[in-house]
Amino acid sequence: MMITADELPDDLNALKAMVLSREAENARLRQIIKELQRHRFGRRAEALPEDQLLLGLEEAEQVEADGLEAKEETSAALRQSRVAKRRTNRGSLPAHLPRIEMIVDVDDHACPCCRNDLHRIGEDVSEKLDIIPAQFRVLVVRRPKYACRGCEGVVVQAAAPARLIEGGIPTEATVAQILVSKYADHLPLYRQAQIYKRQGIDLDRSTLADWVGRAAWHLRPVHQRLLDVLKTSSKLFADETTAPVLDPGRGRTKTGQLWAYARDDRPWQGVDPPGVAYVYAPDRKGERPMTHLDGFVGVLQVDGYSGYRPLAAKNAVSLAFCWSHVRRRFYELAAAGPAPIATEALKRIAELYRNEDEIRGRSQDERRAFRQNKSRPIIDSLAPWLTEQLGLISQKTKLAEAIRYALSRWDGLTRFIDDGRIEVDSNTVERSIRPIALNRKNALFAGSDAGAEHWATIASLIETCKLNDVEPLGYLTEVLIRIVNGHPNSQIDDLLPWAHAVKTESMRWPEKA
Repeated sequence: MMITADELPDDLNALKAMVLSREAENARLRQIIKELQRHRFGRRAEALPEDQLLLGLEEAEQVEADGLEAKEETSAALRQSRVAKRRTNRGSLPAHLPRIEMIVDVDDHACPCCRNDLHRIGEDVSEKLDIIPAQFRVLVVRRPKYACRGCEGVVVQAAAPARLIEGGIPTEATVAQILVSKYADHLPLYRQAQIYKRQGIDLDRSTLADWVGRAAWHLRPVHQRLLDVLKTSSKLFADETTAPVLDPGRGRTKTGQLWAYARDDRPWQGVDPPGVAYVYAPDRKGERPMTHLDGFVGVLQVDGYSGYRPLAAKNAVSLAFCWSHVRRRFYELAAAGPAPIATEALKRIAELYRNEDEIRGRSQDERRAFRQNKSRPIIDSLAPWLTEQLGLISQKTKLAEAIRYALSRWDGLTRFIDDGRIEVDSNTVERSIRPIALNRKNALFAGSDAGAEHWATIASLIETCKLNDVEPLGYLTEVLIRIVNGHPNSQIDDLLPWAHAVKTESMRWPEKA
């Protein structure tokens, strides 16, 4: 926040107080910058969690806004300039939001000079974003009973509407809200129960858990179909992350795994919609992806984990490896101090990434041709150079490990040169893993293997919604309603998130249909 000379106080004590206040704030900002640098470049053990760094930045921005508001209260010109700047930068509010119009008119429509009637020459229109807080309501279902005066014992009544929770109180929308809060917004059930309590709704955490479990059971076939559809693709990404699970027999948690299988063909103009399916397994054994991807034929892009190699041994799957993992090893060496070999390796890998920036979003043929021309020379010179450097250094160093890591996976690392569908790294699926890590941080662990399977089922549908720009609450509400009303299994593809995206788009913009 810049201060002009005219804004400085004339009083010496006030000026000293301002200087001290700004110096304290500057010291705070310098500390935040140091922590950011440590988070970005320091060792993992020394790095602060990202959300803590963001919290610090948020508070710094709040302090700046506080100071601006105080200054604007005393300077009409400054307030006016800030208002104009906000109007320029704020953008427009989404067209699909409902508009509630409020007319602010003058009380007297007579001219203040001659008292003739004023005529309208225009208007100024402004928009503000408003919100209606989440509100509970009770849906009352009445089913009249009818009897015949002439026929004894005849009673006619409409059948009760189907319900997800038979004998329970929630609508499908209520259950969907709980699922989204837990698996998209990372709010554990006990916190949701506390939120409901504040509105006078006394719902026990165990009751919410019962609803989640029943919803997950109904959604399981949709999750399985999602995975099956992804396996028909010619190319997938795969990754895995830990899923702590409570182990009551030992009184502690055990380490399960959530495997992620993702498709995103948008970078090469592929027509298949993006999606990700998580599958829980109690361990990280190599046979897990073998089982999960049974029937898959194509390219699987992964990190360097050896557990995927049995898939390639079947000759049905070609492994493409990740340059981001290669780069990370050299970067850690270069960031620790002078490391000319690691620095040179980073420079050459950076050239590959610059090339990828130029062709993202082009067709696979264009990508392949560009890589053959621009990236192949880099690759062809990098392998012999790494081999040469490996012969010059101690084989027990971290640098030697980094070089061997790359050379031992060279075929998979260079497969993208000849195939425009393949990405240079597996960051696509790593981005899909991040929400799992956030939920793991807030929930700490799953209560059982079955709970972890629920986690995989619902997170798959929510994250696929996000990839397809589908609002997950509306999607889950509709899917649960259709399931409890007997949606035929032969039409289960209509329940996948991208089908909901097509339906939503056609309803919102009928002229495109």
